[in-house]
Amino acid sequence: MGHDHSHGHSHDHSGANRTRLAWAFAITATILVAEVVGAILTNSLALLVDAAHMLTDTLGLLLALTAANLIMRKPTTKRTWGFRRAEVLSATFQSALLLAAGIYAAVDAVRRLFAPAEVQPAGLLAFGIIGLAGNVISMWIISAGRNNNLNMRAAFLEVVNDALGSVAVIIAALVITFTGWMRADSVAALVISALIVPRAMKLLGETTHILLESTPKGLDLIAVREHLEALPGVIAVHDLHASQIASNLPVLTAHVVVEDSVFSAGAAGGLLRELQQCVADHFTVSIEHSTFQIEPASHQLSEREHGC
Repeated sequence: MGHDHSHGHSHDHSGANRTRLAWAFAITATILVAEVVGAILTNSLALLVDAAHMLTDTLGLLLALTAANLIMRKPTTKRTWGFRRAEVLSATFQSALLLAAGIYAAVDAVRRLFAPAEVQPAGLLAFGIIGLAGNVISMWIISAGRNNNLNMRAAFLEVVNDALGSVAVIIAALVITFTGWMRADSVAALVISALIVPRAMKLLGETTHILLESTPKGLDLIAVREHLEALPGVIAVHDLHASQIASNLPVLTAHVVVEDSVFSAGAAGGLLRELQQCVADHFTVSIEHSTFQIEPASHQLSEREHGC
């Protein structure tokens, strides 16, 4: 006896997320063009690295915007969850792009520490301020939706890293202006890399955790099994699986062996509701999509006798 216990998941945030991402994408793309021009005019590695970072973020925000559109599509018989996993795939690509940009920036910055180039600090400062202003606006736009899903978290993370990168560029420009120490440009590039890499790795770890269909973080399956087996009439729980389709969408399936009297007394329906309520309300990770197959103990004996 199986049942899928599911509550409607609202897409109320999706339209607002798309609008936020569209604005952030437009602003980031504009800053990217400005920084490329600035890097050429000032010969700044920090600005060029930040521009490369902005390029990955522009692509990342485009991915995020595409995913936000896909999430709005309704489920079909071919895609029963719709495109809910698109946000996880988008966040994975975004974090991979960020990681690649961060590593490249670090390698190039170390190289230029030993061979510093001449940098024009006035132009560097101007473009750093332009970048920071744009990033602060993008942060403000995205911040309200950053906890809605992994896709929005990845987008917000990219914009925050951009803002921190712009701060590093501004500081480098000021140091060069007042001290003439050209290596400040390379140090700023290293700082930007140090900001990018750990955050990108953390997000990549979270998305791959979902893609590998690992147990949702914070959910103890041993405790779940013990709690289910403690319900009246339940003998054992087997084939217990839990995974995550997307952000805030954990799912659980299990076979529940019960006493034959549960069926003869017509209590299976009530037990099913208890099982569903248990995984939805009792644990820190609330599972609203649960499927239980309830089996009488005699069914298990029959399977063993026939070698199934």
